[in-house]
Amino acid sequence: MTRTRLIWSALITIYAIFFSWYTSFGGPLRDDEIDQYIAAVTSGADPPPPEAISALRRFLQDDTGDDFVMVNLIDMYETPLQIEGVEPGESSDDVMAKYMSFMYPALFSRASHPVIFGTAANSAMDLMNADGMEKWTTGAGMRYRSRRDLMDIATNPDFHGSHEFKVAAMAKTIAFPIDPWFQLGDPRLVLALVFGLIGCGLSWREATRVSR
Repeated sequence: MTRTRLIWSALITIYAIFFSWYTSFGGPLRDDEIDQYIAAVTSGADPPPPEAISALRRFLQDDTGDDFVMVNLIDMYETPLQIEGVEPGESSDDVMAKYMSFMYPALFSRASHPVIFGTAANSAMDLMNADGMEKWTTGAGMRYRSRRDLMDIATNPDFHGSHEFKVAAMAKTIAFPIDPWFQLGDPRLVLALVFGLIGCGLSWREATRVSR
């Protein structure tokens, strides 16, 4: 195998591994999977109210099998709630970091990650029929590889203990999914372009080296 073919083979192999990890191939959720997730959510000591369960079931039944983004608006407590595990003097950001210490590994192992994150620059500047929703501290958009991945994270027993830190840190939050969604910087496209550029550059270098 020539060096040029070896270069392209290596780049294509790396890209294929990344693409297969980053992309969901499981298809839409099956009815039996949905029933299992709903059972796991409702089996805890403090299950969500019936209307929340109905909304969750509808979300799972409408699964496209593709990735989606959860849009989050967050208002943090000035002082976190003093629950077990929260040390005196810790800020809400400190407590939130304890929650994310579980979430980040669970997210990244499933190719799920923030696509936008930032601190509020002002109070809400356009509200309609949303009294009390003026104040927010953070906005974020979290990309999930699939709804199956979201539910695998949410129903993990390790999630429930860490979730208490989220409750202690957040005064209020709104989260809703968007699907379909679009972004110009899809990592699969960006990596394909970068690898294509690298491959062309190295191939050109090899061609000039051989022609000397």
